[in-house]
Amino acid sequence: MITSETAVSIKDTTANPAPLGLLGFGMTTVLLNLHNAGLYELNSMIIGMGIFVGGIAQIIAGIQEFKKNNTFGATAFTAYGSFWIALVAIWLLPGTSMGAGLKSDEISMGWFLLMWGIFTAFMFIGTLRLNRALQIVFGSLTLLFLLLSVSDFTGIKEIKVHGWN
Repeated sequence: MITSETAVSIKDTTANPAPLGLLGFGMTTVLLNLHNAGLYELNSMIIGMGIFVGGIAQIIAGIQEFKKNNTFGATAFTAYGSFWIALVAIWLLPGTSMGAGLKSDEISMGWFLLMWGIFTAFMFIGTLRLNRALQIVFGSLTLLFLLLSVSDFTGIKEIKVHGWN
């Protein structure tokens, strides 16, 4: 009996999902922090961006990064996409029958932001073998999360002019 083996090579021709993920991450974060700086009130624009661009678009990008075998990109985009959906849920749930009376206070938001700051610090460590641009993004994001958590824990308004809750 003669058998032959043929190696099949599959070429990945899908587009790079990172630009979509970075768009969702960057634009939504900037818009929220313009609110934090006091330029405008929390409104439906930030909520829409948080759900669809910061949340869903990043999760889609993260799933595509899994397909490209990029563990760092997959983890970053799916995690921060989930962050945005969770943050919008934190804002909106208290206005529903399901979440009535469950509004988050500054201390709980401080812990929420601190946990994301710690996660982001670990992601920053993961960038030390990657390019400088990612180091800057994750380093500055770690600082942002930590400062926002300090603002919620201490009530220092100079850090975050407008609260999220």
